Amino acid sequence: MATPPLHPVARTLAAEHARGELSRREFLTRTTSLGLTAATAYGLIGVAMPSEARAQPAQGGTLRIQSDVRALKDPRTYDWPQMSNFSRGWLEYLVEYQRDGSFKPMLLAGWEVNADATQYTLNVRPGVTWNDGTPFTAADVAFNITRWCDQTVEGNSMASRMSTLIDPATKQAIDGAIVASDDLTVTLTLPAPDITLIAGFSDYPAAIVPQDFSGDPMADRKGTGPFIPTELEVGVKSVMVRNEDHTWWGTEVYGGPYLDQIEYIDFGTDQVTHFSAAESDEVDMLYESLGEFVELFDSIGWQKSETITANTVVIRTNQNAEIDGQTPYADVRVRRALAMAVSNAVCLELGYADQGEVAENHHVCPIHPEYAQLPAQEPDPAKAAALMAEAGFADFEHELISIDDNWRRDTCDAVAAQLRDAGFKVRRTIIPGNTFWNDWADYPFSATDWAQRPLGVQVLALAYRSGEAWNETGFANAEFDETLKQAMAVADAETRRALSAKLQTIMQDEGVIIQPYWRATYRHARPGVIGAEQHPTFEIHVYKLGLEA
Repeated sequence: MATPPLHPVARTLAAEHARGELSRREFLTRTTSLGLTAATAYGLIGVAMPSEARAQPAQGGTLRIQSDVRALKDPRTYDWPQMSNFSRGWLEYLVEYQRDGSFKPMLLAGWEVNADATQYTLNVRPGVTWNDGTPFTAADVAFNITRWCDQTVEGNSMASRMSTLIDPATKQAIDGAIVASDDLTVTLTLPAPDITLIAGFSDYPAAIVPQDFSGDPMADRKGTGPFIPTELEVGVKSVMVRNEDHTWWGTEVYGGPYLDQIEYIDFGTDQVTHFSAAESDEVDMLYESLGEFVELFDSIGWQKSETITANTVVIRTNQNAEIDGQTPYADVRVRRALAMAVSNAVCLELGYADQGEVAENHHVCPIHPEYAQLPAQEPDPAKAAALMAEAGFADFEHELISIDDNWRRDTCDAVAAQLRDAGFKVRRTIIPGNTFWNDWADYPFSATDWAQRPLGVQVLALAYRSGEAWNETGFANAEFDETLKQAMAVADAETRRALSAKLQTIMQDEGVIIQPYWRATYRHARPGVIGAEQHPTFEIHVYKLGLEA
């Protein structure tokens, strides 16, 4: 396949990087989303593409991974990465997001984007087959993108990532916008520019399913990946094994798979239990290591991996919540008072052992391309109390709900203590992990952790645009929605940053969230495990996993 021509924006981005206006990570994210390979992108800035130094994995073996084991469902409605980490064994992705910020083609061999991001040409990887032997073609790609656009499906968060392709009247894909012109080419024609599509293809609910998909990944187990699931007991254990009846396309392209079997074992949310499992040789690798346990895992000789992230926790109110006939969080004064009473730095120290960076209550991270630096916000408990009294809720008791774990519980404890110091009545409710997630989007006042997305506008669209499936705050603001639409259509960094500044300011002024910090994230694995490095979005690329010979 011929190498696509250099995108006209790529050299501009390279010049911005040279002037110090773009970080390398931001440069890689933006240029590879336009269709450049990672090697070409590195070459454009005169840097050799790094290779991760690691031993060659042996063939065979079983790897045991500590992780929540959740029920599977239609992937477009996945709401936690742990679901996708299991189904990645057989349900693969068009694009894979890498630790350095670049996008790697998977079921796509590559893509081209026109100058104003209104047309995408997707080149389907030749030679891929489903595990029943049938060819994987452009029709499969078009089918999946079309089903992602269906806004009538409850919980389909992929629709928010595909919004430019959706007809608002029908809540379905725009007629003629998704065309498979031959077996290996899909053309997307957009009514307006959208720079976020490739990043959306890489997100964990974007697993590619067959055209005869039943809705349950465990029911027919048809996919393009190298593994096949054999066991799923929610809250206990899930198992996948190498599919010996299927020749995987990726072996010749990227190597692997190396393991015979991968097990995800659920030890609950308490890191004490995770540490005990490691010490007693019940597990080989963690989903995530947290807080003081990072040093404890270091002390027993496990290998540590750290990554720069825009992972975070938000303590949010639900503006639609009715409590005893009142809707306290519909009042912007109540929301602003709560945020104003809390020091984010204190939350980082007490909730996450200072392992991260203080955030600014708007959910756009300094590592995001469009991040705009705003004036610092300082806590003011006295002003917060006055604002709450002005709203008529000085005597209202706020119930702050969190999951029963280490860092999210501790962070909410720190928030509650500061709210009480400001004179507010606060009751803390802690819910076990196996029930907390059942109603995570509907609690009146609670904490939710959010994984990183490559672009700031992605997470704003997922979590705060009016009416979206994952909008747990109930926030609905026409000016915000319109500004976000404009920002998602702009490739130029400075123009996007100006729009982002407006979005970030609206978030702060409306008191939508208390967002205390950005998390440094860690993962430990016992010596001899290969491919276990922590990923910015907690992805586990199962074909890369192996054991030293």
